[in-house]
Amino acid sequence: MGLLDDTTQQDYYQGNDLGNYQFTSLDHIITQFQIAYVGEGKIIQKVKRADVAFHAQRGLQEFSFDTFKCVKSQEILLPASLQMMLPHDYVNYTKISTVDSAGIKHLLYPTTKTSNPFKIKQDADNNYDFLNSDGVVSDLLNADFSTSLTPSVNWSRTPASLNTNNPVGNTNLGNDVVAAVNGVLTFSTEAINYQGTITGRAYACWQPIDVSNMDLLDLKADGLSAAAQANFSSQGVVRVGISSTPGDTATNLIKTSDPSTNDQITTGGTIGPHFLPVPGSLNGFAYVEWAEGTTVTATTTKSVNDIDVSSYDEVYVLVTSFVPMLEDLGGDDTLSPTTFTNIPTNTVDNIVVNFEGVSSNLLNDGDSTAWSNYKSATPSENQDDYEDDTYWKINGNRYGLDPQHAQANGSFYIEERLGKIHFSSNISGKTVILDYISDSLGTNGEMQVHKFAEEAMYKWIAHAVLASRANVPEYQVNRFKKERFAEIRKAKLRLSNIKLEEITQILRGKSKQIKH
Repeated sequence: MGLLDDTTQQDYYQGNDLGNYQFTSLDHIITQFQIAYVGEGKIIQKVKRADVAFHAQRGLQEFSFDTFKCVKSQEILLPASLQMMLPHDYVNYTKISTVDSAGIKHLLYPTTKTSNPFKIKQDADNNYDFLNSDGVVSDLLNADFSTSLTPSVNWSRTPASLNTNNPVGNTNLGNDVVAAVNGVLTFSTEAINYQGTITGRAYACWQPIDVSNMDLLDLKADGLSAAAQANFSSQGVVRVGISSTPGDTATNLIKTSDPSTNDQITTGGTIGPHFLPVPGSLNGFAYVEWAEGTTVTATTTKSVNDIDVSSYDEVYVLVTSFVPMLEDLGGDDTLSPTTFTNIPTNTVDNIVVNFEGVSSNLLNDGDSTAWSNYKSATPSENQDDYEDDTYWKINGNRYGLDPQHAQANGSFYIEERLGKIHFSSNISGKTVILDYISDSLGTNGEMQVHKFAEEAMYKWIAHAVLASRANVPEYQVNRFKKERFAEIRKAKLRLSNIKLEEITQILRGKSKQIKH
């Protein structure tokens, strides 16, 4: 069956697979190899397809570097930064050039006389500085509560009660709320009847942050506590701070076993608030509190600074909320008074945690002096003596010039550490083309072999399989080694694409007489 029998000419010329007949997919190469070389009575009695695939991919990589015409290219308009990022499948460049208005490439040459070394941060006395710059802790997510609370993504929380155990008689009773409501962290809680005693639930919301390279934290937040309601509830209490432990998932404050600890400052356990000590702060611990009740009716911002976290790798930003209840139970187990004027609600918003820390590694202080000077200087090949209107640069002053610098196109160097190409200043704003090679393993579509090199790939795989096995006669390995070498050489000649007419045209110029 012909290879094109399933493809009509219309499908080809109206499709996107133009020119692909010259290639064979690597998967097809592997299958054909197993058919032709593997089996009873053949050179290779038995081999796993995974082994064949490995050697085929290794062969594809090696062929891509010096046999296949697998040059890729990218074009950009060079920005003011004079930098171009290396492609994601970059292995090495073949040439880098600029393009003029006629579409002609002008080759750029690498420079070896400069680089962009890692610039070490130093203090005023030129000692190594390991102190990180102040900044906002990026680990703290959804700190403005603009999206919902999602455990393992941003905030964990104690679940809000459904209030099935609430006493009868309160017409405002409903489910408690622990959620981001209209961009604000909201805690709403009702009174509950627990074994004849009226109480409210204590809730918590927390998120871990990595402080392994930090020494001090500063915290600030916006908050508002629930107003006190006579005979119903005292003013609400809401706290935001830095704790070494997460919040308590229990909410009942008066249970005889495992009561909630979310109304406490420190518990000494592995759960519940354990706010870090901050000597000299307003309350001596790493938290801010809103408990003003009716005296403050608008959100206020509070902060606590210089929280020492140098002995921790991870701490928690913890928010706790509770409202003391004042209602009484009547003889019929109903609340007295019977109706809240407003549901007690505490709110928190805009939590910001700043850090100051010492890094265990050397810190980068931005662009190196070498790179800053290189990109700001006028290249020597573009300098003129300005003595007349002649464009020739520094006419008569270039005796003994190194030929590698005898060009005015510009220069570049590649910084492997950051994966960028740095250009000289005379390239700014020009169109730059990067021609480079890859290993042909980036995508499935790239994993194909030119038909001129198909036999060379079979010989490569066969030699690799035999050479990696024990008890294979050495003469057999050497035979396939020689055959592999011969086929690769043949593939290179074929892929060099030398045409007699083109060579003849070039050689016609060699007969010209050169006058000295």
